[in-house]
Amino acid sequence: MKGFTREYTQFSLCGLNCLLCPMQVGGYCPGCGGGPGNQSCAIARCSLDRGGYAFCSQCPSYPCSRYEDFDSGDSFVPHSRRAADLARAGEAGLDFYLSELRTKREILDKLLAHYNDGRRKTLYCAAVYLLPLEDLQTAMAELESRQELSLKERAAAAAELLQAAADSRGISLKLNKKK
Repeated sequence: MKGFTREYTQFSLCGLNCLLCPMQVGGYCPGCGGGPGNQSCAIARCSLDRGGYAFCSQCPSYPCSRYEDFDSGDSFVPHSRRAADLARAGEAGLDFYLSELRTKREILDKLLAHYNDGRRKTLYCAAVYLLPLEDLQTAMAELESRQELSLKERAAAAAELLQAAADSRGISLKLNKKK
């Protein structure tokens, strides 16, 4: 979108974690306001029109009508944690939150490089997005002890460990289509 730029391209205006999105991982989108890519966003236009808030939560009108049904379905990333992640970044501090996101991205990159049999990208992105960092670190430690396995076996083990962590927390790793 012409005239729209952001300092924080890893974490969107609305609270989505761009850094963990399969579109950004694949190089198809630079993140919210990061240059050429998917920027035809009504929320970005609203930010421009209202003076350029770094995050919607800074706007006195937040949450506004733009968020009605926004979280009812997912795009390339889960929307269910969007509002909570935006609040957490505000409470914990943006630098801390972005540091945690970068650590999660390192885990995602390892999963995709060493445990992906070509069918797990969406699962890994959703798991890294939704699971707490400590669960991901535990799963990675277990996976790193299983290096003697074939790629197919490592991928199955990774999927099993991540799904078990999600199940223990009552988290669904499936993306929900908008109705």
